[in-house]
Amino acid sequence: MTIIPPDPDLDALRLELARLRSERGWTYDELAGRSGISRRTLIEIEQGRSTGSLKTWHALAHAMGTSFDQLLSAMCVDHDPPGTGTA
Repeated sequence: MTIIPPDPDLDALRLELARLRSERGWTYDELAGRSGISRRTLIEIEQGRSTGSLKTWHALAHAMGTSFDQLLSAMCVDHDPPGTGTA
């Protein structure tokens, strides 16, 4: 039996990034300085024009002072973790 996972909610992920940045009162420039990610890339991610790389999200989690898995968990809020859903 093949199990097809649900699509990740990339909009929820970018909104979580925007929420965390706003919660801290950081501008794009401040987050860029703290994460090493360019301002342009941050804007493209938050506006949904780029998904960013794994390395980018890792750097953002560290800059935000949150765990990588906690940041990325925003993509899975609307579906059950593997092995917990009903089939």
